[in-house]
Amino acid sequence: MIRYIIKRVLLMIPVILGVTWIIFTIMHFTPGDPAVIILGTEVSEDLLEAKRVELGLNRSYLAQFLDYLKDVFLHFDLGTSYVNGKSVSAEIFQRFPYTFRVASLSVCISLLIGIPLGVVAAVNQYSWKDNASMTVALVGISMPGFWVGQMLSLLFALTLGWLPASGVGGPQYYILPCLAIGLSGCASIARQTRSSMLEVIRQDYIVTARAKGVIENKVIYGHGLRNALIPVITQAGSSFGIQLGGALVSETVFSIPGLGTYMMTAISSRDYPAIQGAVIYVAIIFGLVMLVVDLLYAFIDPRIKAQYSGKRRRK
Repeated sequence: MIRYIIKRVLLMIPVILGVTWIIFTIMHFTPGDPAVIILGTEVSEDLLEAKRVELGLNRSYLAQFLDYLKDVFLHFDLGTSYVNGKSVSAEIFQRFPYTFRVASLSVCISLLIGIPLGVVAAVNQYSWKDNASMTVALVGISMPGFWVGQMLSLLFALTLGWLPASGVGGPQYYILPCLAIGLSGCASIARQTRSSMLEVIRQDYIVTARAKGVIENKVIYGHGLRNALIPVITQAGSSFGIQLGGALVSETVFSIPGLGTYMMTAISSRDYPAIQGAVIYVAIIFGLVMLVVDLLYAFIDPRIKAQYSGKRRRK
């Protein structure tokens, strides 16, 4: 298992380097002058040229890229914001916990709602329960996250006054944004669970368990669901990784100072170091999340764990 983890971590290196090259290239050739962004348009050309020299913009693309790689991966420095002059790394570390909480709770809501819907739909295939579960999933996936967030805020914050409409603070501040994202994510989880469960419950060991008189709930949840969770976990891990960088809609609607809001502000102000740093950070976190997902396979399915152990013994 340790060998597998090291191998996966090493495989992440070319992926992160590729992401870094792509985002750096896009930002490098994007129209706009960083010197003008920093100093404004009312300064002289001499000051602008001096700022370009200070930032190293007068050098070749390759030289700038190699220096950026050295700063990021050797010095762990994502640069300095053009807009406020603050360290991009410090800004990301300060904002990331908000985004992490929203993404984690949203995935939990998606799993708590989506998995039972998918199981009910699979066990009762082509019945009214199946149709009702898939209708709920279809409605959930069809509603835009920003619209759901606004409707939830209108109902529970403005009309009923039960929850705060925006900002950060105690746990109550995360209920509405997490629901807004989680309700959309539960639809894909439900559909994936249904598809996987339909394949599993037709296997011979499920028929054998029923023939032995095992309780139906134990057959479904103890034998069937556990073996059907592999693709569901993959879907949940992907959703979590995507929400780390895609929660900007919910964060904007509910005024959460997370990573999504930071990226949106950086894009609107052409803050190139902030954009590059945020994208690289999200790529690294996403790679680590998928590594954790792969490791969870071994704890859920003993056959996968046996494969790891078998390879180690043969070596």
